[in-house]
Amino acid sequence: MSGRLREGVKAAWREGRSRLRRVVVHALLGLRALWHLIRASLSFALQVVAALILLFEEWGWRPLVEALAYLARFAPWARVEQMIARLPPYGALVVLALPTSVLFPLKFLALYLLAAGQVLAAGMLFVGAKIASTALIARIFLLTRPALMQIGWFAAIYNVIIPWKEALFASIRASWPWRYGRMVKTRVRLEAKRAWARWRPVIEETASRFRLAVGRLIGRA
Repeated sequence: MSGRLREGVKAAWREGRSRLRRVVVHALLGLRALWHLIRASLSFALQVVAALILLFEEWGWRPLVEALAYLARFAPWARVEQMIARLPPYGALVVLALPTSVLFPLKFLALYLLAAGQVLAAGMLFVGAKIASTALIARIFLLTRPALMQIGWFAAIYNVIIPWKEALFASIRASWPWRYGRMVKTRVRLEAKRAWARWRPVIEETASRFRLAVGRLIGRA
């Protein structure tokens, strides 16, 4: 009896294992077919997302860094930057994390405003905090990069991520969403220049009249 039981258990195990194998094979075949169906759409979506990230870097990150670099013309700001640039490696790492930690409470405040129904104020506060933290991190990273690269694990991660990022961005620049975005950017820039050329005389004339009116009011007073 025990021998029959053992044989029955072994047969059931072999049958169950065979069925499980067939289920796994069918599942893999189904996933493979699904991948072939969505691969083109997913690749396109990823290209669009990556192009948006690259657009943010060129239209957002760099202008923000340049805007903060302009502040270095003022002596107090220049002294602060000089102090940051002279920090030791781990001190530089702490300072690099400061903008995110300092502005993090503003994001909680934005969530509170959103829960209170003040959607516009919450959105403006969140976007403003994000822009400010991004600009500060970008500028601080440029100042502290020599010190940060003295940290072994930081340098290792940096040397892995940056070449990968450059290769990714090179492939993005070869994609049509990026090329289309560049055309849109060029067109927007040209239209902005044309609009400024049309409205500049009007604005300057209005400003001149305003100054004359203010001068007359002050003279009468």
